[in-house]
Amino acid sequence: MSKALIVFASRSGQTERIAELIAEGLRMTGMEVELKNASSIKDPADLDGYDAYLFGSATYHGQMMPSMKQLLFIAEKADLEGKCGGSFGSYGWSGEAPPRIYETMKHIFKMNMGGDCLRLKTVDLEGGTQMAQGYGKEIGKLAA
Repeated sequence: MSKALIVFASRSGQTERIAELIAEGLRMTGMEVELKNASSIKDPADLDGYDAYLFGSATYHGQMMPSMKQLLFIAEKADLEGKCGGSFGSYGWSGEAPPRIYETMKHIFKMNMGGDCLRLKTVDLEGGTQMAQGYGKEIGKLAA
């Protein structure tokens, strides 16, 4: 069974909720999923053993959360080239974090990225729940 790792950095809990719904979508495709807070990743070895990686962060003052920035520095030392990936996040006004994470994963880590990043203000608006689950399904199919 394929395994996915979802790592998130959340400020108000919205990005964590998005991560949980993406995990549901991944599980619908038959993937085993593990969710971790970005601050719990301390070493590149913590990223070993997965077929797909999804990194997500809230955007706060136009930036990703500091723990996600740190995770990206750690992930640069992991062997993620060619692995399936996706990025996501919540935002209040601008939403720059998910596309920055996506571009890092695609161009720096050289990962096989699914579609585009997922940006949601909240899962409670405009079909957010279905969008997050659908994103998980999309990445799950790509990783299969």
